[in-house]
Amino acid sequence: MFVSMGLFSCFSLTGQTVNDSIAQQTLKVASTVSSVVNTTISGSGTLISSLENSADTTAKPSCWKFSGVVGLNSSLTGLRNWAAGGNNTAGGVVNANLTLRYQKKNMAWESNLDTDFGLTYIDKTTYTWRKTNDKLNFSSKFGYEFKPHWYLTVLGVFKSQYTRGYDYKVVDGVDTQIYTSTWLSPSYTDISLGIDWKPSSIFSFYLSPIAGRISTATDSLLRKSYGIAPDKNHLSAFGATFKGGVNYQYQNLKIISSLTLFTPYTHKPFGNVDVDWDVHISYQLLKMLNITLGTSLKYYDAVMIADASGRVRAMVQFKTNFGIGLGYSF
Repeated sequence: MFVSMGLFSCFSLTGQTVNDSIAQQTLKVASTVSSVVNTTISGSGTLISSLENSADTTAKPSCWKFSGVVGLNSSLTGLRNWAAGGNNTAGGVVNANLTLRYQKKNMAWESNLDTDFGLTYIDKTTYTWRKTNDKLNFSSKFGYEFKPHWYLTVLGVFKSQYTRGYDYKVVDGVDTQIYTSTWLSPSYTDISLGIDWKPSSIFSFYLSPIAGRISTATDSLLRKSYGIAPDKNHLSAFGATFKGGVNYQYQNLKIISSLTLFTPYTHKPFGNVDVDWDVHISYQLLKMLNITLGTSLKYYDAVMIADASGRVRAMVQFKTNFGIGLGYSF
């Protein structure tokens, strides 16, 4: 009996020791798992925080903004045995109005290119190929914001055309081609210092009492028509200038307009204003199909134009273009 009780006691002590050992191992395992979990969670939190910071970095808005309208309009008329008469014609106009803006802190820089070129073909005429559009307008201004929406600005403007232009008239029953313009004849280069007010991203108004203009005619045959002495290739003037701009977009409709006024302190009475007003309206029907309407109004006191009676004088010049063709707004 004593032997049985001793054995039972021995087995009991051994079982307790084993249980204690298992409990200790379990605690160690639990501690290790807890440490691993905490480390994983901590690492995950660091990774998530790092990704968030990276996302915040890449989400910063760019200082640059590029927008504009580009298009190609074409037309074609074909006649064969057409009793009412007429001419076969084909024409095309390529145009672009592009604006690049940079804005960072108090610095603002904006450049604009407004250009087009068009040709038309008319059969059964003396001069079958004729230029219909030719414009090159480039402006760039850099400003420092000294007060919200108000900028001290330097503005440069260049205006000319690419190739020779002609006016076509019938004189004594004969088609006549009259030479009227070419590259740098005429051209206008303006440099000015003034104040630019930008109440919003749509409108801008610039006024400068310190403005210089250089009118150029490199071809001596054209100088008289543009108010430049025959023995000189340019005319310099100092005066005041104003420029207003609109760049508006609503869904598929885009409106771009620019009005420039210049009056010199010299050469002619102050207040006799040269005017340049361009408007470009486009509506995007489909992804690559545009309806465009463009107008240009000019008045230059020095530019002489012959009217219907043959009298040569300064007159208002107006041109309009309407077309449906390939185009893209952005």
